Amino acid sequence: MASRINRAIELLGQGQAIYYDGPHSGHVLTYEQGLHEAGTWADYINVGMEHGCFDMTGLAEYMRGMVEAGPTRSGHRTPAVIVEAPVNGTDEANVRFNAWQFRQILGRGVHGILLCQAETPDAVRAFVEACRYPHNLAGVDRALPSPEDRLNGAALPAPVEGMLGIGARGRGSESTAAPVWGISGAEYMNRCDPWPLNPEGELLLGVKIESPEGIANADAICSVPGLGFAEMGPGDLSLSLGSVDIMRDPYPPVMQAARDKVFAACRRYGIAFLEGCTPANIAARLDEGVRVIAGHSEETARIGRAHQRRSMPV
Repeated sequence: MASRINRAIELLGQGQAIYYDGPHSGHVLTYEQGLHEAGTWADYINVGMEHGCFDMTGLAEYMRGMVEAGPTRSGHRTPAVIVEAPVNGTDEANVRFNAWQFRQILGRGVHGILLCQAETPDAVRAFVEACRYPHNLAGVDRALPSPEDRLNGAALPAPVEGMLGIGARGRGSESTAAPVWGISGAEYMNRCDPWPLNPEGELLLGVKIESPEGIANADAICSVPGLGFAEMGPGDLSLSLGSVDIMRDPYPPVMQAARDKVFAACRRYGIAFLEGCTPANIAARLDEGVRVIAGHSEETARIGRAHQRRSMPV
């Protein structure tokens, strides 16, 4: 039986790789599609809203269909669903101005968000803070003024480096998100918090580092508390390097260096590294330590799960 709400987190916590399916645009978000995809071979569904439609009504219906078709064979209420948000993580101001997107997405009951075009640690910190409720304090700078002091006019400065500020998500969407997770609103507000920062958290937050600026800041970005995974985005990085074709493994030297830098940062800060894999290279990538697998291939997942002797049913 499932021990967590979020299947992806449960597997990562066991040292197992997770495999995702779902396009980066054009995903059909309907009740019927949710019914169908509840039986996916994948561990989580990627919903691409960076380039696809920002469809909150469709997302709500999609999640409703998943719940009604569940539970999964692994005993989870639904597969995990992670949404690529439209906002670019290029700078802190851009992320804070568009934090409404995270609130809308989380309010539909999904299990995680991916921030694309992550370029600075301040932008990523703003992303994590926007996805958290203010009463969840793991990783928060305890030297910040208390709520009582702020009521009396104390200013709220930036947290010290390596710490988070107060969460910015407000009450209201728990009435729509909690039923998807199958728990009460109060329990949802405690458990919808980033893992592994909060060991009991069920929210998986990731970043796509896909520009020269992001690669240069990869170490600082991956050090932000609250992230669960990161990837080197080969598509947009290829564009930045002048190629309309996606440069894939075997990478040219400049791409290989970027990949190695992001991977090393993930290892340094204890978060999972996401990479596209194939049936031919999945075993080697797992042995190397890759833990979030793109590729939309059931065969890749079958080989990888057997290689790791995975016991959880799909």
